[in-house]
Amino acid sequence: MNRLKMWAIRLVLAVLFFVALTSTFQSISGVEASAVTSYVFDSDSRQQEGISSFDHKKKSMGLALKFFKKVSEMKTKISSSEKVAGTPPTLEESMNWAQYPTKQIIATGYTAGVESTGKNPDHPGYGITYSGVKVKRDLYSTVAADLNVFPIGTILFIPDYGFGVVADKGGAIKGNKVDLYYNTVKDVYEQWGKKTLDAYIIKMGNGKLTEEDMKTLNENESMQVFRQQFTSGKKS
Repeated sequence: MNRLKMWAIRLVLAVLFFVALTSTFQSISGVEASAVTSYVFDSDSRQQEGISSFDHKKKSMGLALKFFKKVSEMKTKISSSEKVAGTPPTLEESMNWAQYPTKQIIATGYTAGVESTGKNPDHPGYGITYSGVKVKRDLYSTVAADLNVFPIGTILFIPDYGFGVVADKGGAIKGNKVDLYYNTVKDVYEQWGKKTLDAYIIKMGNGKLTEEDMKTLNENESMQVFRQQFTSGKKS
């Protein structure tokens, strides 16, 4: 009697285990449990009856098995110790600036407006630099300098500002002073102010600068990943 009771308990547990297994399989693969039981116990009779639904379920189960195999073969391609997401690198972080000579400068900000140039928007020379190009805040921005120190066309890299191309001069700009162009007075105050720092001399100018030169610099394909940091109104 005890032995019969023991076998009955085992049978019940086996049935419960099978039900749990098929339910889990169904929840993961989307294949109905009835399809599994049909495949195990009634495949012969189903094939003889030619029921099309069985063929559909058999295909579904085959796809599920392929899915399980694919999951088991998946490998993590990014190490958990690697930086997966975040802000794009800045120019300061992306290039070897040590290869360029430096010069300490006093950098201030300026605009095309009357507060910096004495010109109003209706003035014919408004926004036009001494070189003839228009003022620009871009990947390569226009800056003003003492032309005896930095001739027109000189390309500087100013940390926290970006590339500056000498396009302008000014009566108050003498020696190592450089004026950095910004679109508005608010930008000048919020993004710069006045700083003393080392600027990198990328290339000394030859006294000439054209709009085509500025376009070529700013549309350099290899540098476009950085351009939005300047054209979006954010500082570098």
